Amino acid sequence: MAIDWLDVDRWLIGEAWAGSQIGRHVTELCDRIGPRWGGSAGDKLAADYISGQMQSYGLSAARTEEFTIHTWEHGRAEARALGDGREVKVLPFNRTPPVDVIGPVVDVGFGTPREINAAGSPSVGLRGAIAVMTMANEPFTPLMSHADRLKLLAGAGAAACICVDRKTGGRVEYHSASDWRDPGLNEHPLPTVATPREGGAALRRLAAAGASLSLVVESRFHDAPAFNTVAELPGSLWPDEHILLAGHHDTVHGTVGGNDNASGTIGVMEAARILAGLLKEKGISPGRTIRFCTWSGEEQKLQGSSEFVRRHYYGQGFGWPEKYPSLSKTTASPARRTHTGQDLALEAPPRFSLNLDELSTGNVKGVVLNFPQSRDFMQAQLDSMGEGLKCHVLEFLDPYSDHFPFALAGIDSGFLWRWRFAGKHPDSDYHHEPGDTPDKINVRELKEYAGFLARLLLRLSRVPSAEWPAVPETSDSVQARLKAERPFVQRTM
Repeated sequence: MAIDWLDVDRWLIGEAWAGSQIGRHVTELCDRIGPRWGGSAGDKLAADYISGQMQSYGLSAARTEEFTIHTWEHGRAEARALGDGREVKVLPFNRTPPVDVIGPVVDVGFGTPREINAAGSPSVGLRGAIAVMTMANEPFTPLMSHADRLKLLAGAGAAACICVDRKTGGRVEYHSASDWRDPGLNEHPLPTVATPREGGAALRRLAAAGASLSLVVESRFHDAPAFNTVAELPGSLWPDEHILLAGHHDTVHGTVGGNDNASGTIGVMEAARILAGLLKEKGISPGRTIRFCTWSGEEQKLQGSSEFVRRHYYGQGFGWPEKYPSLSKTTASPARRTHTGQDLALEAPPRFSLNLDELSTGNVKGVVLNFPQSRDFMQAQLDSMGEGLKCHVLEFLDPYSDHFPFALAGIDSGFLWRWRFAGKHPDSDYHHEPGDTPDKINVRELKEYAGFLARLLLRLSRVPSAEWPAVPETSDSVQARLKAERPFVQRTM
């Protein structure tokens, strides 16, 4: 069936705007369900809601997929100066171990090797100290991630670290303490908390006065059930092939995650609804199957998307995710496995996987790819839409969202070019904190995203298989690239 793309685009764009269900989804995900930390009750409620919506759109095989997440929770977090009892606001880093320590406050500046050596005692280094470190990089100094600087502090003997957030007015967000390019969950090198800029200034005054501090964090690790969601719109030409659109539905502790990532979750749901409506109203189906997914555990080193890649595409032969203790507990049916090289492939990987994360921080500008071979191919699809959108390729592999497990498997994949690179909205600076509320969702732009995604997915689905570029990457070649990049490349975006 020939496609009248002008007529189809009119319908898709119109449905994205006039038929929008964004408001209803925002109310359910953010107001009624609320925080959706992976492995929590909110995670399960969100997954059930999303799956139910996909079923109502008429998608096939709509379901939740349970897996075991190695999760974490915290209680009391308190820093108090000895002597006058002055309290400084702190927030645990994601997945920090428990700590109950009293030690001298030591200002280590930006935590560079030079500053750590200067701050420590010649005989004992920083043994037993509570270090205060600015998370940002020291200007005019070679980039070094805060994760690597924390390792240096642990090696110097520090008992804990309080990182100074760039945010002011008492605002502070959850951070991670590891470089997510490193295999496994890679827990903290030492207990770490964050403090707002005002807290950092107070701590540095305490350090200058030779004061000591009591730092307490109550936390625990445990395994829990978590839930991904999956649904499909079957293809009519190449139904055994698929492309994939996904975003994570989980949030950090105690936040409703309006932007991060109700916006991306809703982008997935709305694209699915619009394309299902096109089939129902006009009888126009995708050429190859489109799979719509949402992930749990993104905020806990991408455990949900990693489990999906391992379970569906690469089994236990997929090197990076199998380092997760929780992932090794879930074994797919051996009867479905076939050998492909050194990998155990349960089904053919997607032709392309597109990740949606934090869509409400800036308007869509195009697509960013993990690998270069599809750049011209993708640009041609964008050009056919007449929106002036551009395709770019990452200069180095970025591990901080759910496109990364697909890249690790050598699957053609990417994400949307938006706020990380240019044009972040001034009122969108709410990330991993309670202020990421529903009002941070830019409904007008999210409608634009939904229409764009429906148009792009339909085009990609109907490109004949022979016209897709070959994907030369393998999990081994990606690991080699990561090994080469890890010592020299630090994320600056």
